[in-house]
Amino acid sequence: MFQKKRRWHCLPGQEPTELDQKVMYWESKGKEVPTRDLIKTPEQIEGIRRSGVVNTGCLDEVARQIHAGMNTQQIDDICMQYCREHNAIPACLNYEGYPKSVCTSINEVVCHGIPKVGDVLQEGDIVNVDMTTIVDGYFADASRMFIIGKTTLEKEQLVRVAKECLEIGMEAAQPYSFVGDIGHAIQKHAEKYGYGVVRDLCGHGVGVKFHEEPDVLHFGQRGTGMLLVPGMVFTIEPMINMGTWKVFIDADDPYGWEVISGDEKPSAQWEHTLLMTDHGVEVLTY
Repeated sequence: MFQKKRRWHCLPGQEPTELDQKVMYWESKGKEVPTRDLIKTPEQIEGIRRSGVVNTGCLDEVARQIHAGMNTQQIDDICMQYCREHNAIPACLNYEGYPKSVCTSINEVVCHGIPKVGDVLQEGDIVNVDMTTIVDGYFADASRMFIIGKTTLEKEQLVRVAKECLEIGMEAAQPYSFVGDIGHAIQKHAEKYGYGVVRDLCGHGVGVKFHEEPDVLHFGQRGTGMLLVPGMVFTIEPMINMGTWKVFIDADDPYGWEVISGDEKPSAQWEHTLLMTDHGVEVLTY
């Protein structure tokens, strides 16, 4: 009978550390554990942190300028200019055919909305701006919701609860807990309000690549998914729909990227890049 290949290996010639022992314990219990290359080195963490500073500055600049009457191509222009001024590269640009530097998702667009001159922000819209920056080869990924002017109480609540879902997911992400703990906490909170948690898209490892292990689902059961180990870097980015959790790709999008809520009700999302530490997560995109 073949023995299952181990994912975790101690460094050659060294005695197992306390971290090694904890990871190997959970692996011996049949749990999914990371590979060692998912544990970022201090140098890598500092590189991701620098990228996070630029990412935050870019979204801050959007926050300063966003207003009713501007189009989403202007948001893309703001982000592209900010990257140029800070020696950064927008990771979305030309990624698997995506044509712009940032994602701008309005109202019922769940994610991956493509900036356009024809998409003009109106009073009462809610819009997600999702930016990933590359600085010196390191990636940071975050998104924010913006309410344009005054909107309905229903949309205000959706935006607030989506942010709470991110915060609750961050609290659930503890060292040597599991990805499923994050999803369980988010799903429980969102469903109290009758909202749907999108299941077709998820958070992800990030840092030295745009998308790495693990997949961070925003629904699920405690104790499932990958073990979370200090040194891992990943995003939590719950997409919360006012109605159904189901989604579809906009048939009118020639690029095949824009994701719409299944019943075309509004959707909201907040995202941070997070470093797992010995005491919980550190936000790298504040």
